[in-house]
Amino acid sequence: MLVDSHCHLDFPDFSEDLDGVVTRANAAGIGLMLTIGTKLHAFPGVRAVAERFGNIYCSVGVHPHEAENDWGYAAETLVAETQHPKVVAIGETGLDYYYDHSPRDLQQKSFRAHCDAARRTGLPIIVHTRDADDDTISLLESELAQGPFTGVIHCFTGTRRLAEACLAMGFYISISGIITFKSAADLKQTVADAVPLDKLLVETDSPYLAPIPHRGKRNEPAFTRKTAECVAGLKGISVEALAEATTDNFFRLFSKVPRAALLERAA
Repeated sequence: MLVDSHCHLDFPDFSEDLDGVVTRANAAGIGLMLTIGTKLHAFPGVRAVAERFGNIYCSVGVHPHEAENDWGYAAETLVAETQHPKVVAIGETGLDYYYDHSPRDLQQKSFRAHCDAARRTGLPIIVHTRDADDDTISLLESELAQGPFTGVIHCFTGTRRLAEACLAMGFYISISGIITFKSAADLKQTVADAVPLDKLLVETDSPYLAPIPHRGKRNEPAFTRKTAECVAGLKGISVEALAEATTDNFFRLFSKVPRAALLERAA
């Protein structure tokens, strides 16, 4: 069994065939999926997907792209939503200095509010970071100094220095279909050499970033296996061993999710 630790099943890309997407994922051995919140005003739709399927859980958060307009930066807003049994994580949050769709100071303010919510709830934080290694490391270190929390750097594409710094803080590293791209030589080296097996997760970030041989198409959770095959090869282990390790890691990090959720069917 594999877990797709990060997907966006509430997005319009899946509105016409969500049942089929989930069925194909289950048939491909994807036993559980985590669908991710990016906007508070759209969160009811995220939660509804998780409520509809037994083996789908969700997170609540505000993507850094939305930091300027979507909410009031109060951790209490996030904490309140975590009372729902299907809400098992905070985020995604973080810093995106590549697009800069929101001012950087507001991205940082939002990120800190999510860290506060993670501390208060004991739930892991899901971090998006792009072209922001220094500020991501600095902000996480300063927030952890105020009290412990844990989390994952999702869709990791950063430097080895970022990976090692986040691992030293106790964070996990999640790998998307980007690892299969020919242009990902540095990422492959980092995953092979610097990320221990007990800190790895795999994801699709679907509907984006479909792995080879599906690149250019809509991504979906069933394609998690292609990413897992690539990561297993880099680590010199079987896909089965990679699946066992990453699934164990998922349940260790997202401890609110019961193992009985694996391959539960829709209610």
